[in-house]
Formats: sequence, C-alpha cells, structure tokens
Amino acid sequence: MLLVVTYSRRARETLRNACRAHEDTVVRRFGRAALLRETEYGAFLACRLRERHAADVQVERTEPFNEFADAPDAVREAAAAYEDRESPNTPYDRFAAGTEHPTSEAMRERDL
Repeated sequence: MLLVVTYSRRARETLRNACRAHEDTVVRRFGRAALLRETEYGAFLACRLRERHAADVQVERTEPFNEFADAPDAVREAAAAYEDRESPNTPYDRFAAGTEHPTSEAMRERDL
C-alpha cells in the first residue's frame, strides 16, 4: 500500500477530493493521511499530489504488519497478558516486573 500524508490545508483538501473521486483506489482515510492501493493508479494519484504540493505531501510504501510473522512470541504473549491484567490502571512496567515479560525499555531498543 501507499501511505500519503499531507502537511498543509491545501494538500489535505486535494487529498480529500482525490479520495472522494477515486474511492476504488483508497484503502482507508485518516483525515490528513490515506492508504492507497499499490497500483499504478494509486502511484499516479500519490505522484500527482506530490507534484502539486511538493514538500507538503509525503508518500511512503507500506506493507501489512503480520503479528504472527513479524512480532516475537514474547511480545505477543506480553501484549495478551497485559490486556488480560486484573487492574486496567497498572502501567506495563509495573505489570511486567518480576515476570518473564520483556521490559518496555528492552522492547524500545530492539528492532522487529
């Protein structure tokens, strides 16, 4: 997919109009950003936005996140255990203390 992010009012307006006119190419809209299908037409729309608004438009190629293939087992298990905690107000680091779950600091330092 192509992620298009806008940084000015005029660029947002153009993105909104493009999304309305070409709904079949839009995967999802987020206000100032949109995900476009990775087709030549999606690339055409993204390039057109960049051509018109230059630095006010950023385009990135994305790939879907597959939590089972991309995230380590320890991270998925920690997320599941944390969401199943008894007290919803317990911060993660306090929850993970004394367990085998990774610390938030350790997770921040490791790339996927």
